[in-house]
Amino acid sequence: MAMIAPQDAAFLMLESREHPMHVGALQVFKLPRGAKRDYVGQLFEESLKFTELRPLLRQRPRTPVSSIGQLFWEIDDDVDLDYHVRPSALPAPGRVRELLALVSRLHGGLLDRHRPLWEFHLIEGLQGRRFATYTKIHHSLVDGVAGMRLLTTSLSEDPDATISPFWAARPRGAEPPPNPEDEGNLVGRLFSSIKAAGESAIGMAGGTANLTKLATALLRGQREGVSLPAPKTMWNAPITGARRFAAQSWPIERLKRAGAASGATLNDMVLAMCAGALRRYLEAADALPKRPLISAIPVSLAMRGKTSSREGGNAVGSVLCSLATDIADPRERLAAIRASMETAKEAIANMSPTQFQIAGSVLMATPLTLGAVPGAGVIPPLFNVIISNVPGPPNPLYWNGALLESVYPVSIPFEGQGLNMTVLSSAGSMHFGITGCRRTVPHLQRLLDYLEDSLAELETT
Repeated sequence: MAMIAPQDAAFLMLESREHPMHVGALQVFKLPRGAKRDYVGQLFEESLKFTELRPLLRQRPRTPVSSIGQLFWEIDDDVDLDYHVRPSALPAPGRVRELLALVSRLHGGLLDRHRPLWEFHLIEGLQGRRFATYTKIHHSLVDGVAGMRLLTTSLSEDPDATISPFWAARPRGAEPPPNPEDEGNLVGRLFSSIKAAGESAIGMAGGTANLTKLATALLRGQREGVSLPAPKTMWNAPITGARRFAAQSWPIERLKRAGAASGATLNDMVLAMCAGALRRYLEAADALPKRPLISAIPVSLAMRGKTSSREGGNAVGSVLCSLATDIADPRERLAAIRASMETAKEAIANMSPTQFQIAGSVLMATPLTLGAVPGAGVIPPLFNVIISNVPGPPNPLYWNGALLESVYPVSIPFEGQGLNMTVLSSAGSMHFGITGCRRTVPHLQRLLDYLEDSLAELETT
């Protein structure tokens, strides 16, 4: 039995029926040449033979799951693999529309806390000699970067390679050595957690002056190019547990060419595309605020050079960025977004990883925490939307001969934050996954058209 890290435990403690706290991925594969009609069925049967699971995917909250279970992991020694690995088939005609509708329904259901917190769905019947997989894993187990790393363990650059599924235990010696803090008696584990909390407090205290200065500047609108609080939009409202999901891909080279004249990075272009799409969406509803929308942007500590020895878990901070949706000209809007991101980077440059992670956790947890307070709905939001950019594998990958065409992140809308836009780069494409509350984000799929329009105007201006 191991203690759950504080940031990981928060995703368990804040979960409710209206707020599922799992992340997901939709992968679309092309059948290999010469594949027989029962290829997907055989792939499913072969996958079920891998009954030895990696430790991360045997973890479940300790019972009782509603109280002390949110503080400790225990290992399930009798995992029912048939429960976690499930076959599905799309109704005719098997379009992407049917696939996205299925993923929308699957993503709205809570994971069973009496079992390890993950599911894998193998989906056949997709047009164009394709099939798909949808995987969901609780955010207490992985963040976006760790989740992507986990899924790619079942893929290979060699189309002829036979690879075990991601849940299969790795070869002996490949697992990381056990953490001594996870061993011993309960008192020892509690002491380790108290010690870790103390070290975090010391890290925060060491930067208190810096953090206080940053918070004051933020509220005055002098840092990160933003002015708090953010304007309220139709999706900055209480949400339900039902989800809607839309997805589409764009070539990375197209984004780079559109941003080359301005010196914009790929991440700048992603933010500019999202900003333009959101501006169009709100204009169509006659609901565009006069002040610019503000985005919270998760930043992986691994991407900042601070990697963890743990296989899973969360190592993420967050920054705020103005989306400049009050600016009509797309090039001027892009310039304002770039300036906002530059000041955001300056704001976190002098923060330690501990300070950055804790500050980011507070920022992201605030909407859920306020959601539990009666009357908190009248409080303006700190930010309007979460936009995340997750790096994926740069080269084409295969699963036992089937080419991975695209992989779309399926993320988490929060209380008061009914819309999430997450992007994943893979094999020359940017894959946009848009997840929203079915009630508070009407006609969510229109954002895909608006993303294309936003990119097109950046190419022509």
